[in-house]
Amino acid sequence: MQRPGQSVAPFEHSAGKYAHYLETPEGRMRLDLAFAWLMESLPATVDSLYALDIGCGTGATAVQLAQLGAYVTLLDASLPMLDLAERAARQAGVTERVVLKHGDAAHLTSLFDAAAFDVIICHNVLEYIEDPEPLLSSAVRMLRDNASLISVLVRNRAGEVLKAAIKDSDLAAAENSLTAEWGHESLYGGKVRLFTPSGLQAMLERASFSVSSMHGVRGISDYLPQSISRSEQYERIFQLERKLGSKPEFAAVARYTQCIAHRAASVMRGAR
Repeated sequence: MQRPGQSVAPFEHSAGKYAHYLETPEGRMRLDLAFAWLMESLPATVDSLYALDIGCGTGATAVQLAQLGAYVTLLDASLPMLDLAERAARQAGVTERVVLKHGDAAHLTSLFDAAAFDVIICHNVLEYIEDPEPLLSSAVRMLRDNASLISVLVRNRAGEVLKAAIKDSDLAAAENSLTAEWGHESLYGGKVRLFTPSGLQAMLERASFSVSSMHGVRGISDYLPQSISRSEQYERIFQLERKLGSKPEFAAVARYTQCIAHRAASVMRGAR
């Protein structure tokens, strides 16, 4: 998965590990919930929409959009990830609706024309960037008009607190996470930026986005007792997560925060 501003080496060498993670109930839940919230904000039909998936990884989200009729550009700095995405598109029979682009998202404005996309997906990318705001400022210029949108998914600081306390039984880590700007990335190793919902919203607004909705992703599924099978009860857990993720009090403590935002009207006026 593309990680601007950070060495791509861990993602080059761990593409298979990431693909395996997405097949686990935990990984599937993150993908499925994020896609469901995205679909709620898209038109009833996405046929002929042009989408950009920044840090596309294995292409799971992009391929789903292509299957619904969208034309999707998949951007990633990791060639092994793009290989997995190409295979996924081929297996789904949507190669004619998919363009693979090898490049660093830090250079969006030199990679793509302005106002080229109706939808931008930026899931689990910003938390690996030292300074996410320049990327968001570039992304807003890629959107076609004020009906176009971006979906951003990031690690939620409050979720790290609960994970440390409930899942890891590490009270010291839970306390530290209350104010930590960075957490530990268990899949790749190294650090991962932690966000708050209000901080993410402010960041998007500074980049000239207008936030339209915010949801929680994986609010309880990580903490269910082992007696509940994540596989056998997957659909039931998913539906409960959907109900909780739409309620601010539960979304505030989810493992991830997903924000849907549009290009601000002021940007459009300035572009005319």
